[in-house]
Amino acid sequence: MDSHVGQKIRMQRLLLHMSQTELAKALGVTYQQVQKYENGRTRVSASRLQAITNVLEVPLTFFFESSASDHSDDAGLGAGRSMVEFVSSPMGLALNRAFSRIADVRVRRSFLGLVQRLAEDDGTHTGSFASLPPGQ
Repeated sequence: MDSHVGQKIRMQRLLLHMSQTELAKALGVTYQQVQKYENGRTRVSASRLQAITNVLEVPLTFFFESSASDHSDDAGLGAGRSMVEFVSSPMGLALNRAFSRIADVRVRRSFLGLVQRLAEDDGTHTGSFASLPPGQ
């Protein structure tokens, strides 16, 4: 759970284009302490987590969303964790930012179809997005 919360802190910080130093300054801690939180090496106290929610502008529940599914398999790892890791990576963040700026639904669907075909050709296809609701 500490690692999951840390990953969510990192993901939201990066989405806001905030450095570890900026977050640390807002919290009154060192950037090294923020690194420890993000890596899950140091547990975030309830009061510190509340301060983080204020700085990152998210509700407290944000840090616990999807935590049950992320730990659903025997090893406590799996697709949920790898998805969080990808989404919070620089490439994942850039992809999400760029995709969200595409206003035309047809272009978004075409792009998604292209990515799915590339994944299938690469042998890494794990599911279909055909069930996406209109406009997504």
